Amino acid sequence: MEFDADLVACAGIVERADSLRFRATMAAPLNARRVLFPLYAFNIEVARAPWVTQEAMIAEMRLQWWRDVCEEIANGETVRRHEVATPLAAAITADDAGLLDGLVAARRWDIYRDPFEDDAHFDAYIDQTAGNLMWVAARRLGQADEATVRDAAYGAGVAAWLLAIPRLVELGRVPLLDGTEAGVARLADRALKRLDRARRSRGKVSKAARPAMYSVAASARVLRAAIARPARVREAQLPPLDRFALSWRAVSGRW
Repeated sequence: MEFDADLVACAGIVERADSLRFRATMAAPLNARRVLFPLYAFNIEVARAPWVTQEAMIAEMRLQWWRDVCEEIANGETVRRHEVATPLAAAITADDAGLLDGLVAARRWDIYRDPFEDDAHFDAYIDQTAGNLMWVAARRLGQADEATVRDAAYGAGVAAWLLAIPRLVELGRVPLLDGTEAGVARLADRALKRLDRARRSRGKVSKAARPAMYSVAASARVLRAAIARPARVREAQLPPLDRFALSWRAVSGRW
């Protein structure tokens, strides 16, 4: 089974920008890769949009372009020709496109310098970005329990967020409601509990859907390190996302 030029391009985008998800996807069956590579490439393109310019209007326009893609897919219209949009349209449903539109909308926070309003706002941001992405991936691959997938995605999303905090602060963002060590530890603990709950319910995610979850396995070590010594977050001393854990989980199927 060969990939066409668009899928090869999507795989290249993921390999260059998200090596963890690239490795996770390469551990998946070929049919799953046809879904995961366009989804992950879409996520990268959307995540980049707010950061490629300092002009808020231009960043808004870049995000709106992807919202228009999602609207075309949701409405069953002909989707604009693009190396990511074209294979994405072939990989997802109209309902999925609505979820991905929510992901794009949440990324507007990245454009501006306003802090999160409250815990609910922060949790919604993680759920609409990491959660929507993982839920679309899982349900396109097989049967899965949504609550389990979203718990896992929250744990993975917070781990990635904690790793990004030094850079976000450098760029003038306010990434945490409570940036004290106690606040960081509480956030990491909440995320780890949700990740552990998802793992206890892994039987609710079918074997076919599990490749969407492979990258989760790399997150627990980051969260535990943040709980044990929260100062490691601002010092950029958290352990990297563990690729060896990912490889083992992918082989075992236990994420």
